[in-house]
Amino acid sequence: MFQIIESRIQQAFSRHLEIRYGVTIPVVLEQPKQAEFGEAAVPVAFQLARQLKKAPKAIATEIVSDIGPIEGVASMEVAGNGYINVRFERGAYGASLLAPAVASPAVDGKVIVEHTNINPNKAAHIGHLRNAILGDTFVRMQRAIGHTVEVQNYIDNTGVQVADVVVGFHFLEKVSIDELRRLIEGLERPFDYVCWDLYARISGYYNDHPEAKQWRADVLHAIEEGHGELAEMGHLVADAIVSRHLKTMLRLDIGYDVLPRESEILHLQFWAKAFEQLKERKAIYLETEGKNTGCWVMPGSAFSSDAEDPDSKVIVRSNGTVTYVGKDIAYQMWKFGLLGQDFYYRRLMTYPDGHELWVSTDEVLESGRAFGKGSQVFNVIDTRQSYLQDVVVAGLRALGYEEQAVRSVHFSYEMVALTPRACVDLNIPISEEDKKKAYIEVSGRKGLGVKADDLIDKLIEAARSVVESGKHQGREGNGRVAEQIAVGALRYFMLKFTRNTVIAFDMQEALALLGETGPYVQYAAVRAGRIPSRLLELGQALPDVSTLNREVFGRLLSEERLWQAVMALSKVELAIARAAELGEPAHVAKLAFQLAQDYGAFYEGFNVVNEPVGDRRTLLFWINGYFRRQLELVLGVLGIPVPEYM
Repeated sequence: MFQIIESRIQQAFSRHLEIRYGVTIPVVLEQPKQAEFGEAAVPVAFQLARQLKKAPKAIATEIVSDIGPIEGVASMEVAGNGYINVRFERGAYGASLLAPAVASPAVDGKVIVEHTNINPNKAAHIGHLRNAILGDTFVRMQRAIGHTVEVQNYIDNTGVQVADVVVGFHFLEKVSIDELRRLIEGLERPFDYVCWDLYARISGYYNDHPEAKQWRADVLHAIEEGHGELAEMGHLVADAIVSRHLKTMLRLDIGYDVLPRESEILHLQFWAKAFEQLKERKAIYLETEGKNTGCWVMPGSAFSSDAEDPDSKVIVRSNGTVTYVGKDIAYQMWKFGLLGQDFYYRRLMTYPDGHELWVSTDEVLESGRAFGKGSQVFNVIDTRQSYLQDVVVAGLRALGYEEQAVRSVHFSYEMVALTPRACVDLNIPISEEDKKKAYIEVSGRKGLGVKADDLIDKLIEAARSVVESGKHQGREGNGRVAEQIAVGALRYFMLKFTRNTVIAFDMQEALALLGETGPYVQYAAVRAGRIPSRLLELGQALPDVSTLNREVFGRLLSEERLWQAVMALSKVELAIARAAELGEPAHVAKLAFQLAQDYGAFYEGFNVVNEPVGDRRTLLFWINGYFRRQLELVLGVLGIPVPEYM
């Protein structure tokens, strides 16, 4: 409703300025610095002062006296040196909020969000969780404002990391294909955990035996070609670990629409088509001297404005293999529908809610599915990949796809570390010196890190101990509630910091019931939902909110605290939309925390249960329900469940 009245005010002012002064300028509304100044402030008089050669206050006075009534506005007044403060008609505003919420109108075009993108060579870790949670939340934000969103999780199943695991199994462990299959199907230890240890081992082995890197080159070439025992091992490893990753992410209610795989980019000649275009349009050239002799490279001037760093970027190595960034240029072109072809697809799984997940394949299947052809593309990748993302965009520009280059957005974020206290909680040994640090960096390559599933398990265990220690001890649903609290704690912690902030994750801080945490916001929603059942337990009838009308709202919302609560709640959708436009999930997390604080003040300041029967009781009951609905809305955008009880 707030946006509707804002729009009415802007339209009325625009019409009036054109008729009275013959000017057409954008009318911007501001939030008054203090609530008692009204619900909106219009600074348009300051914009007109120089043009009209009048004092802003005089212009504002003319506008207020002549503009006439605006639906939903009770009054306007000149303040300061020329601001126009606008006060809403409270009764009409409150009554309008009784109508069912209207979904955001659908927006033309399709937004593609690529996130998670874990190398299928080992278990997901805490850093991957930030990527997936940020990406999933951004998807929810975009859908909340009416966008059609396609969620992609790119699987680099032909890359160096997969090759290294195959090297470990084949050359170090001497594992056969059949033995590998038994390892994948084994119940003693998850396969992604087995590969976690093996990946760390082979990384260390290379350090001591650099000649062994030829094994990597041989395996990488075999995987890219897609033939032979080494390629089959790579296929088995990647598919098994992807399956594990999907299960891990499902624990956090994170899902996808399609898994485009790097192998199909090669086998279906996506890269070959992109390569020909790049050569034809002279976006790349064959290097004939220096360290990159025999490589196809993109000149540094195409993607870097730094004159001191003009190094070219290798797109195709001298041995004919394609670099990651080369394949990513082809992939980005496909996302925008610029290659003139699509993958084939097979259904991989159906999520519990019935949503289907598809995976690319080079088999000719008539699935009837098509993906890609987005109007805007967001790639959720950490800041360390900024350089490569710049090269990808430069590739589009060099090919003449300027519009698509502009609509390619690197949705970047900083790394996740651990506090020393979290290391202790997670049984990670650290030195006395490390205990004094603000945070401890982790490294999957070194085997030092926190596996995502281990972290989730630890959070659930800690949450369950809290649930069991209270009044709900022994209750049947405690396990489910503990899972929901753990998910809320983890997702909120990953989201409450802006994307360009390094996170030092701390379990105890994340699970705290007080402060800026997921459980704190969840508890506010639970407590708001408890009011109706509390009334019924006392044998009281629930107030009939349909009896509220313009007169009742106008009379009771004259109480400033109630009016401010209603105003804040009515702006939630607008706040989500603005956060989506800015691409900052942290703003939605802050919104959730502010709502929880506001509800705490409402709960303590107005005793809904003990309020005498009458209009005021009905209004308080309605506001309590409004809090619950808006908290659920914001938590839903954050991907945080609302437990049945806490």
